[in-house]
Amino acid sequence: MSNNRDAIVIAIDGPSASGKSTVARLAAQKLGFNYVDSGSFYRGITWKALREGLDTSDSQQVVALINRIDFVCFLQDGAVEFSIDGEEPGEQIRSQPVQEHVSDIAAVPEVRVFLVNMLRETARFGSLAMEGRDIGTVVFPDSPFKYYLDADPEERARRRYNELAKKSEYNDVSEVYDSLARRDHKDTTRKAAPLQIALGAKVIDSTRMNAEQVVDVILEDIRLAGAKA
Repeated sequence: MSNNRDAIVIAIDGPSASGKSTVARLAAQKLGFNYVDSGSFYRGITWKALREGLDTSDSQQVVALINRIDFVCFLQDGAVEFSIDGEEPGEQIRSQPVQEHVSDIAAVPEVRVFLVNMLRETARFGSLAMEGRDIGTVVFPDSPFKYYLDADPEERARRRYNELAKKSEYNDVSEVYDSLARRDHKDTTRKAAPLQIALGAKVIDSTRMNAEQVVDVILEDIRLAGAKA
């Protein structure tokens, strides 16, 4: 599929460390769709802002940044990646400073408009499994395949700590728990596209499920709907 009208979009929303990334990537692989981590786009802008020494809580500085950067999306190994001013940030977007400041960036309405447009444009690459916080509510609200993944906060903290322990400055699970709690509060209370369950979305509690089990639920929905990539 090559355009917005033909592309199928699986929209997967939920809080940090609820399993969205693993589930979306696995679903994309099984279906032959392209994987999109929408959060990486916001982390990319955050990385760029920090790299330029900007105050991420100053919306005017942030808006000026997005007005001057060259943000380019491209397809690589079944996933949509991006470069900013010709540079791919790579794993730098997973650093603790970026994790701590990304909610400031995501709360700026102009940033959300800019990146929502970029995310919608990725459908030109074909059918997608896209994960984030407003995919089913804002980016692709008309998708018939909308899911909201959640998990107990303690389980989410354990998952994120295990994911980041070897490459971040977090010392223990409690620090990650506190960081996720701050992120959840910012995400659910911001004025611009707060994190919420999309109308018609299927809620999946992944606390005691592995990624394969969650993906099976999604694939069964798509099979029953008779959708094809």
